[in-house]
Amino acid sequence: MSNCAYSESYLYDAMRNMGELVEYLVEATPEIDPDEFFKMMIISGYAERFEKGDPMVVSGMSGTELHERVMEVCGVRRNDWPAPLVRYDTGESYWCGYILAYYQWKTGLSFANIFGFLNYEKLCRLYKTGHTASEDKVVLMIEGIRNGKTDAITRIQEYRKRLGMSQRALSEASGVNLRTLQQYEIHDKDINKASVERVVALSKVLGCRPEDIME
Repeated sequence: MSNCAYSESYLYDAMRNMGELVEYLVEATPEIDPDEFFKMMIISGYAERFEKGDPMVVSGMSGTELHERVMEVCGVRRNDWPAPLVRYDTGESYWCGYILAYYQWKTGLSFANIFGFLNYEKLCRLYKTGHTASEDKVVLMIEGIRNGKTDAITRIQEYRKRLGMSQRALSEASGVNLRTLQQYEIHDKDINKASVERVVALSKVLGCRPEDIME
């Protein structure tokens, strides 16, 4: 991995700012596709300023203000943007921005590079297992995506490991063949094409919803 992108003294502000930006983008302006916005952020020049730790961008304005600046530079001007969100807790969209800023800082990669292999949907898919993990663990998960090692974030594997359960134990408890289970965990077989009965059986043992283990 590269050296960190900028001084750690700005990191928390950057993570909080990007978290607010993505939360506002997703929840207050749902008509804007997140991936299209990220492209606009790169075009506007604000992505480069952010990734270099420009204090005016990472600390000098809120995520909501940064959203509006990006849109204005790209020719979208409005006088009726929704008011800034007031949140007393954070959810998926905030976490996605928060961890995105940390990953960029930790690796030193440009946002243009990052968005070449990581879109918003993939980032959201990390939330279920990533938001309770350390930031550095999530960095490894994203590196798995970057390097094509999708088995690093297999949902069945994550839920199984949370329970401290072996593959054999899950196989026996769910009735799913051990080899088939192993293939799901390394993506040799597509869990999305499994029978409803098989997915339900696995989810019951893992204590989650059937959709939680779908890829």
